[in-house]
Amino acid sequence: MEVEIKIPAIGESISEVTIAVLLVQDGDYVTLDQPLCEMESDKATLELPAEKAGTITWLVAEGDDINIGAAVCKIDTSAKAPEGKKESAPAAKKEEAPKEVQKSAPTTSATNNGKETYAKDVPSPAASKLMSENNIGNGAIIGTGKDGRVTKQDVLNALKNGLPAQAGIESTKTFSREKSDKKLSRLRQTIGKRLLSAKHGTAMLTTFNEVDMGPIKELRTLYKEKFREKHGVNLGFMSFFTKAICNALLAFPAVNAYIKEDIVEYHEYCDISIAVSTPKGLVVPVIRNAESLSMDGIEKTIKTLAIKGRDGELTMDDMSGGTFTISNGGVFGSLMSTPILNPPQSAILGMHKIEDRPMAINGEVVIRPMMYLALSYDHRIIDGKESVSFLVKVKEQLENPHHLLFGTDPVKLLLDL
Repeated sequence: MEVEIKIPAIGESISEVTIAVLLVQDGDYVTLDQPLCEMESDKATLELPAEKAGTITWLVAEGDDINIGAAVCKIDTSAKAPEGKKESAPAAKKEEAPKEVQKSAPTTSATNNGKETYAKDVPSPAASKLMSENNIGNGAIIGTGKDGRVTKQDVLNALKNGLPAQAGIESTKTFSREKSDKKLSRLRQTIGKRLLSAKHGTAMLTTFNEVDMGPIKELRTLYKEKFREKHGVNLGFMSFFTKAICNALLAFPAVNAYIKEDIVEYHEYCDISIAVSTPKGLVVPVIRNAESLSMDGIEKTIKTLAIKGRDGELTMDDMSGGTFTISNGGVFGSLMSTPILNPPQSAILGMHKIEDRPMAINGEVVIRPMMYLALSYDHRIIDGKESVSFLVKVKEQLENPHHLLFGTDPVKLLLDL
């Protein structure tokens, strides 16, 4: 009996996916729940599991665009499992291979009935990112994962044990005029469409200010060790910015709103989108109810989302929604930029590089660690006065961290001023 495996519904607005990688070959025997292929949707990379055990026949190829609900393969459930392979049990999680195995020739996991599979020594997304960051070329590491795939752990072990000098690194060809074509990924296509929509479909303006990061840096230096010991995470700048932004959003609700034709949807909560750069493009996972989280709660959420983004494990729920976005170009060295809106949100804040600059303070020139801030906003629902006042409130809280607890000066709050 043959069973068709179809693309399941994976999101309300997603009608099509791209087959990124076939994880098994035509004619292979697959077990129940075994991953068959990786699919790229508009927002994430997902695996398609086998619904039955049997022999697979592919109806698609890598790079094909497939509609939701369309069949991608057939599984012949009447086929008998090869010796030593259970028919229904999913593959057990593999233990970390010992170092001596990773240095040796490929194991039987990299073969299929004695034949090498297409996945041999092909890195997983997480492994590929690590290899790129460490200038390791493809083919330099022997894979120990399923069908010989290079795992993240393989790369970590190789880096720990040492690689031959210039292993797998391709030298630049002199006077090369070669060209190559590569299909734009579905994620990159979606990013492009959304950016164009934001550019042409909103009345976007940007206002700038600068903030003295000295008080925050001093506070972090004073408490970062105790904070890490108690909470198990580092005290970063993003938690201070998130707190300041949440307080400002509650004071200026239009900056936290959506515009839908002739209706403005206001939010009494702050779901903060954090722009994260991944090997496959920019994604914006969301910190839910950030206004209600403590500093350590914000830091733990950011850490979890960053790890999932790096490893390609973000889900649709992780990235859906969001009422305001923070983009930190400063980690890449950006001194000034104009961030573009993330529809249907009405504003986005750009953080930039902290740089020592001479500043006039009380009639004297002093060197202070300064950061430029940029707030892009939709002028259809946010007036210039609101946008500037919002950014000034963020600035005031960051330069006076004791304001973050209540969103204003505690003394003025005490005196009802």
